[in-house]
Amino acid sequence: MTNETGDLKTTASTEGGLVETLRWRDQALELIDQRRLPGALEYVRCESAQAVAEAIRNMVVRGAPAIGCTAAYGVAVEALRLQAESPGSFAEQLHLGVKVLEASRPTAVNLFWALRRMQAVWASLGQRPPTQVAERLLSEAHAIKEEDIAVNRAMGDRGAALLPDEGVVLTHCNAGALATAGHGTALGVIRSAVDMGKRISVVADETRPFLQGARLTAWEMVQEGIPVTLITDNMAGHLMQQGEIQAVLVGTDRVAANGDVANKIGTYMVAVLAHRHGIPFYVACPLSTIDREMATGADIPIEERPLAEVVGFDHCQWAAEGAAIRNPAFDVTPAELVTGLVTEKGVVRNPTRERIAALFDS
Repeated sequence: MTNETGDLKTTASTEGGLVETLRWRDQALELIDQRRLPGALEYVRCESAQAVAEAIRNMVVRGAPAIGCTAAYGVAVEALRLQAESPGSFAEQLHLGVKVLEASRPTAVNLFWALRRMQAVWASLGQRPPTQVAERLLSEAHAIKEEDIAVNRAMGDRGAALLPDEGVVLTHCNAGALATAGHGTALGVIRSAVDMGKRISVVADETRPFLQGARLTAWEMVQEGIPVTLITDNMAGHLMQQGEIQAVLVGTDRVAANGDVANKIGTYMVAVLAHRHGIPFYVACPLSTIDREMATGADIPIEERPLAEVVGFDHCQWAAEGAAIRNPAFDVTPAELVTGLVTEKGVVRNPTRERIAALFDS
């Protein structure tokens, strides 16, 4: 089955159950269409920067590390598309492609980190012909993807030691393999803990309004055979009060220099509840997600997404007509509520500006 709109195509996956969040096939980027999960496993094929930007903006792909990897491939696929152009035209149009990618989503810093890295590689090539530039940019995108998987596994190993030998971990949104190039950040820690022999089960907040917990986290855990219980967002406090949660573990889209954490809307409420009940609140955070140019969380841009996501889902509308709607996609959890940032270089307990800076100096 293939549906085509311009240079963006959707195809059913038939690869023996192998699930890759993003993959390179036949000179194009293919992304799992996460809007279709768990009902269908389909890939969207992107053959231009514009198609990649639309996939990011429309939530085909989401999660800060996955967005960063996708953006890198967006530059590469645009360079390949333009490689027959004259050097001047190639440079002009590729710059426009980068701008289109920059405008796709504002909060996840990995997007801008990846684009800066790709631009630096491009600049280092000087006046080489477009075919050589395109080849080198594709190699860099591949490297970013492989590095992301390695970083996630390193975080998993370091974070797994923080979890009890047996217990229940609550997570919010989806910070699994679907949010990265593979393994996952928060769910990667859980996967690594299970691989170590720890008896961990997961409580997944459904994560309104886009239901990433219900549709994606629960699906991933079921695929892995890790016990998972789905709850609505407003049940978390009750479970904590009853002593049913031993730790909270989430991902992040951007961390400020002082340790404030921007993550999916609702994370702040979970952090406040965890603090009230004396439950550790951990954030799985690759160094590429730490934005040292943002002094505090107050400086982080918060994306406002389409109002239709709040009033209903798919073809079902449950909200009353005429009500005003808000849809901020993220909130900021102050650093003082964070027990520890789990990074590939180690765990930063009770994060501060100085402790975070030390990560980059080591």
